[in-house]
Amino acid sequence: MTIRNFLRAGASTTAFAVAAFALPGVAQAQVDPADQSDEATVGDQNDVAQGDAIIVSGYRQALESAINTKRESTVIVEAFSAEDIGKLPDISIAETLGRLPGLAVQRINGRAQSLSIRGLGPDYGTSLLNGRQLVSSGDNRAVEYDQYPSELINSGVVYKTPFAGLIGQGLAGTVDLRTIRPLDQADRIVSLSGRLEFNEDGSLNPDLEGWGYRATGTYVDQFADDTIGVALGVAYQSSPSQVQRFNAWGYPDDSGQMVLGGMKPFARSVDLDRLGVFGTLEFEPTPEWNSTIDVFYADYRERIPMRGIEFPLNPGWGAGTTITGSSGGDFPDSVTFTGVQPVVRNDYDRKDTETFAIGWNTSYDTEDVLLSLDVAYSSADRRLQQIESYSGLSYAARGTTSDTVTYTRQPDGFPFQFDNVIDYSNTNLIQLTDPRGWGAGGIVQAGFINDTSTNDDLWTIRAEAALARDAFEGLEAVVLGLSYEDRTKSRDITQNFLSLAGGPSVYASQGAVTRLPIPAEALLDPTSSLSFLGFGPQVAYDPFVLLNNGTYVLTDVQSSDLPFPGDWTVNEKVYTGYARFDMDTTLLGLPMTGNAGLQFVYTDQSSTGFSSSGGIGAQLIPTAGGDEYFHVLPSATLSFEVADNTLLRVGAARTLARPRMDQLNASYNAGIANTVLAGQRTIFSGGGGNPELRPYVADSIDASFEHYFAGRQGYFALASYYKWLSDFVNPNAVVVRDFSYLVPILNAQQRAAFAATGNNTLGFVGGPDNAAEGHIFGVEASMSLPFSVFSDALDGFGFQTSVAYTDSQLQITPDQGDPFDTDVPGLSKWVVNSTLFFETGGFEARVSHRYRTEFLAEFIGISASRAFRETEAESIFDAQIGYRFQDGALDGLSVTLQALNLTDEPFISFQNGDNAQIIDYEQYGRTYLIGASYRF
Repeated sequence: MTIRNFLRAGASTTAFAVAAFALPGVAQAQVDPADQSDEATVGDQNDVAQGDAIIVSGYRQALESAINTKRESTVIVEAFSAEDIGKLPDISIAETLGRLPGLAVQRINGRAQSLSIRGLGPDYGTSLLNGRQLVSSGDNRAVEYDQYPSELINSGVVYKTPFAGLIGQGLAGTVDLRTIRPLDQADRIVSLSGRLEFNEDGSLNPDLEGWGYRATGTYVDQFADDTIGVALGVAYQSSPSQVQRFNAWGYPDDSGQMVLGGMKPFARSVDLDRLGVFGTLEFEPTPEWNSTIDVFYADYRERIPMRGIEFPLNPGWGAGTTITGSSGGDFPDSVTFTGVQPVVRNDYDRKDTETFAIGWNTSYDTEDVLLSLDVAYSSADRRLQQIESYSGLSYAARGTTSDTVTYTRQPDGFPFQFDNVIDYSNTNLIQLTDPRGWGAGGIVQAGFINDTSTNDDLWTIRAEAALARDAFEGLEAVVLGLSYEDRTKSRDITQNFLSLAGGPSVYASQGAVTRLPIPAEALLDPTSSLSFLGFGPQVAYDPFVLLNNGTYVLTDVQSSDLPFPGDWTVNEKVYTGYARFDMDTTLLGLPMTGNAGLQFVYTDQSSTGFSSSGGIGAQLIPTAGGDEYFHVLPSATLSFEVADNTLLRVGAARTLARPRMDQLNASYNAGIANTVLAGQRTIFSGGGGNPELRPYVADSIDASFEHYFAGRQGYFALASYYKWLSDFVNPNAVVVRDFSYLVPILNAQQRAAFAATGNNTLGFVGGPDNAAEGHIFGVEASMSLPFSVFSDALDGFGFQTSVAYTDSQLQITPDQGDPFDTDVPGLSKWVVNSTLFFETGGFEARVSHRYRTEFLAEFIGISASRAFRETEAESIFDAQIGYRFQDGALDGLSVTLQALNLTDEPFISFQNGDNAQIIDYEQYGRTYLIGASYRF
């Protein structure tokens, strides 16, 4: 057996894009046609008889291809494959991944986006494109999957157990997305497709449409006697989504009653416009040489108008209201507030992201050696503008006009319904102002804007050699490799108060303008955006018009709401060497394949940022930090054929996941006390990041029992795993910092206190550390069942399902106080994914279901910060029907109708472990798509 044949058979799990896995850098290597089985490839369109064999197509073919990938791998994986060029089983990569065993997704703005693998959230996994690490446009490392058009992804693998050649492996798992390899296809392919998309709610805001579309074109061809291959793909999407959101401030105890303390409901419309392009040029002049260049580009833009009304309600929180009636006990069913002075909100988010990736790989393959070199660069640039625009009844709640608001708790649906008096579409009443007097230092704050730029750049180079070792029985290859990565991520944020133009100052005490009518050129048709809560129409306008026409004045101040300055840069240089031994032998009378190896990882990380004394107008002082460290990561996976079509896999490994980039930042706020801090010998304190933070580490054991139905495109698998977690990041720890740079600015009182500490310049900074540890245990059962196993009359029917149970414990040991347990972000105890399908004679239909129990979800908090809250279980149904013409003039044409979120499942978060204390309740409505594709 040659090195190439062995790697393709699965002994090394990233060598080739279709079935071989050893070398992510060699993902572009040619698949030798002589080694292909009789199973269908993605290029097959029709059910074709070949002797007594039937080649399936469509969803069944994609399922068969994914099952074959899972079977042939020597590590534990899950896989997916496109039904045809440009057509995945789902409309997004995240939804496709979320249907795999042990995986779950969190919806953001109604779209599946954040991925959890085996109970660990997006911070603990890694994503690859054609075997290369992906950069991220957000503040962390988690990939936003909706930036990658599903139409341009041909297949993918999720590695649940690592191997020594897997660079960038995640703590929970590693996702490898793959585009098409042109020389793997037998013929020229030209494919076009289009879909219309609309939401049942139309548009909730007057400045966006309620419908959108998708269009995709793919071209694949081979030239010069199949020595040159070209693949090109273009996908454009204009996709709407609608969010009806109730958001509560909390539920304080007011005079013995738990009441709604305030709320900020919104009607949000999201328009996603995305252009995605990929190209592959593959050159194989001889059977030994292969050279490939891959390029991927995405231009991703979101426009998100949000309209709603913020209601301060609780008298104890300074709302200035009076509770004049309540009924229903300690948590009243109905409460009436008088003297309500709300904030009418016309907010708008604009996100513009460009993602680019290019990689060049060359490989040389003979009977005895496979050599490869891979060089790649990728980048992601994002600008996020978040504008808040306020209007109301009066400046600083000083007017005589107010509202009376009554809420009534509901047993189902949104938690409350409301009655009120004021007409919020009346522009004589509702004008631009600072309705609550929230402007710090007496500034008239009629709005606020965050303008954040994030840049992520990654250079990688990798060399690998796989050497035949036939002299040793059972040892198929020795694989040696070196990798270098240089990644820099930076974040710059500008924050401004929006004040009203026309006055000598922006301060109310110095004659600032406190109230202005809304200019006519900014006004839109009034919207009944909060009708889902019982409110009438409200005024609607475009805040960017006010920003551009001079109605607003930008006040360049730093927001005191931020826990630390928001500008930072993080750089990582990672050097990895590895050695792996690939095996194909017999052990205890059983055929066995597998691999064992070591990774040696050296990291040099650094960060620059700013320190600040906090508050408005604070001076920013440059600061820096970093660390160097070394890890040894052993791994081994053995796969035994215990019976015909039956495999037992066992694995053990140490893996790591690097901490979030925003946690590694060197920025922090500094506070100076006038007296020695209680219980501490210092006057200094602060909060911020930790550039010395180490990676999360997990030691894990895995086992998987898999039985494949002979010739039936089905299987059953039962897997279990246990992970010991160490160096887990506690985001709310305390670390020590040196504040000597603040000594020159101490006042007389602070100098006296400083002397009393013995001139101690050290202080405590709230931030992340590695003082948490714990474990995760899980069991996963999955099955793909073609009903033809029961009767040939049921051929075409099938059922695919998986059930995953996960249990975890994470213990945090603070510097002060007793250890305590907490939840692992993204973990649901139970995750179930199922699909019932029927496919025959060109007709296809399927219904899919995703279910997950409660989990700790991540949300965007105030001033672009992050927050976590428990969310309720959710159960989501999708359906699809279609027909593929197989002969005649329409041969090659497919039509499809899809319906998403059939039961309009809400997304609900709550606080204090009490499901009645709902913080967020979001409904997205049902989405429908109708489309057609044609393949020439």
